[in-house]
Amino acid sequence: LLWTGWSFDPLVWVPVVLALWLYRTAYGRVAREHPENPVRRYRWWSWATGLVVLVLALQSPIERYDTTLFSVHMVQHLLIVMVAAPLLLIAAPVTLLLRVATPEARQRLILPILHSRLLRILTNPFVAWGLFAVVMWGSHFSPLFDAALEDPRVHQLEHALFLGTALLFWYPAIGADPGPNRLPHAARLGYLGLGMPYGSFLGLAIFSATEVLYAHYATLQRTWGPTPLEDQALAGGLMWAGGDLVFLIALVLALAVWLRAEEAAGRREDERLDRERTAA
Repeated sequence: LLWTGWSFDPLVWVPVVLALWLYRTAYGRVAREHPENPVRRYRWWSWATGLVVLVLALQSPIERYDTTLFSVHMVQHLLIVMVAAPLLLIAAPVTLLLRVATPEARQRLILPILHSRLLRILTNPFVAWGLFAVVMWGSHFSPLFDAALEDPRVHQLEHALFLGTALLFWYPAIGADPGPNRLPHAARLGYLGLGMPYGSFLGLAIFSATEVLYAHYATLQRTWGPTPLEDQALAGGLMWAGGDLVFLIALVLALAVWLRAEEAAGRREDERLDRERTAA
């Protein structure tokens, strides 16, 4: 099952392989042309790992059983929105694109997009937070969820919505790439702190439900595993606990980045004062 349970959908594999190749090519080009200032290795590993997580969520045996067990489906969604999305953003792909693009491409194409009104709106922290919350709550408490379980095309659309809004949500918190709505470090902590409760409440709502929420799982005939209600409670518990764990890790990392930035700023100020004393 470990090997035979994998899927090979070109709509997943082709973009993932292309994204991996493009990033690796750009990474190598920067290393050759700017050996004194290469892309940090952890960014490459973050990009590669994020893509691997996407493949794991969408093409592994997890995908094979996502319409059979709600708990497996929840693992799939957590991998997409809580693991893959932030890893892809930590890789700072926009910064890498700016470094390898020609000056003409930067001025005519990339920078106008980065400074466009639409991107300013979408990356606004309030908008990004709201879109992510609406998609997560709306998908779980609307006919979309059952429709996705019955129709593969709707399921793909659901995954695209999850990944897209997750990237928007995590972008202000990570701040690795340039953009019109960069948050200061203290605001990032507050932003993440506000993001934790809505995921917790969503998981708690699913965990506490006294009846099966989705007709697909309620009517599915299987002779093994937990009952549909037990499976649903497990799914809610995974969202509750898994989401909170990811947010706690993100808060700790954001605090560590803030402290390092403050230390670096302090060192620069000390060096400036030393130069002024020497000049005097």
